[in-house]
Amino acid sequence: MCSSGALMRIVAMGLVLLSFACQSYGNLQYGFYKDKCTVRHKDDIVEKIVAQEVSKAYRKDNSIVAALLRLQFHDCFVNGCDASILLDGNNTEKTAFPNQSLRGYDLIDIIKKRLEKVCPGIISCADIIVIATRDAISLATPLTVTSTLSLFHKD
Repeated sequence: MCSSGALMRIVAMGLVLLSFACQSYGNLQYGFYKDKCTVRHKDDIVEKIVAQEVSKAYRKDNSIVAALLRLQFHDCFVNGCDASILLDGNNTEKTAFPNQSLRGYDLIDIIKKRLEKVCPGIISCADIIVIATRDAISLATPLTVTSTLSLFHKD
């Protein structure tokens, strides 16, 4: 029998995979940034930076996994992954009542700032949310997360 923690991990993983499966984008491909952003022969610098920052955040507070999962859900569920949940201002998704308790914005900002230093103007915030959520889930579960992500969302 599964413990409640293991069951929650399985449900969370299922929701993430379902959110990826339900999206339909024409030009998306796995590993999109591999050739777009290379620094000193480091092929996967984008994914490495995201993984480092997510790992740091997870060590400080492991509830970041749920926060990122919820952030991705609220961003992707209605109109697809467009990072509109990150927009500041009046009458934005970020200030809408159901989204006022969302967390994880600071982590996405930290990741974006680091990525902009090595690959200015290339990586979308929507992709950062997706990659960070995947990495957070893989830290929280003993299962290996090997889902193929559709990247190159346009903010």
